[in-house]
Amino acid sequence: MKSPTTSLQRGLIAISLGIVFLLLVLPLLLIVSQAFSQGFSGFWEALTDSDMGHAIRLTLLVAAISVPVNLVFGVLLAWCVTHYRFKGRQLLMTLIDIPYATSPVVAGLCYLVVYGAESYFGQWLSTYDIQLMFAWPGLIMVTLFVTSPFIARLLIPLMAEQGSDQEQAALTLGATGWQIFYHVTLPKIKWGLLYGVILSNARAIGEFGAVSVVSGAIRGQTLTLALLVEQLNDDHKVVGAFSAALLLASMALITIALKALLESKHPDTH
Repeated sequence: MKSPTTSLQRGLIAISLGIVFLLLVLPLLLIVSQAFSQGFSGFWEALTDSDMGHAIRLTLLVAAISVPVNLVFGVLLAWCVTHYRFKGRQLLMTLIDIPYATSPVVAGLCYLVVYGAESYFGQWLSTYDIQLMFAWPGLIMVTLFVTSPFIARLLIPLMAEQGSDQEQAALTLGATGWQIFYHVTLPKIKWGLLYGVILSNARAIGEFGAVSVVSGAIRGQTLTLALLVEQLNDDHKVVGAFSAALLLASMALITIALKALLESKHPDTH
């Protein structure tokens, strides 16, 4: 039998709901109202703008490249540190956390110093007409950096808890490495892997700090949706800025919905 809700509990619930409304719901309502402040025609005009279209495509391109790379990297790294014991293993696990502890702006600046046109490596690339910074490859590089720990850090404790007994048994029976991974390992980690992909994708789409340093803010070339919001706002194009923000918010809400659905069906993934 459930205990009755006390006045203190009701008060805490009311305070929590009030904070959620002020910090989450109210800003979302403001974004929607400002995006449609000139009606649907104004919103549609902002969405069909050429700069907006390029920003959407670039944002999706960055996510489409960085997320699969992180998926492969995360699985291989998790497999390595959970199935083998070697010198430097603890150091490797520590290095995984560097993107967590490093400010994205600092990371972007480091990439700019190392790969920028004025650096030795940047000048060498220029001789082959290769430009990384202030171009889309640079955006992908810094996005890979800030999103790299998500899948690995989720899979490492999961795979460590499950152990490798089944993989060893399959190996003894003559299964190949790929057969072991596909038929034994993947079924055990698939929900955790999907959860990590969702989080990695959300961060890749919404990343601002690192990409703002290496993008050069070139409209129609290196502006992702997050950067376009700032630039349109600085240009006092309110409808355009909030329309882009609404797209990002919609992507975030979809990600949250997928995350909540996955957690409800498979609570062991979080």
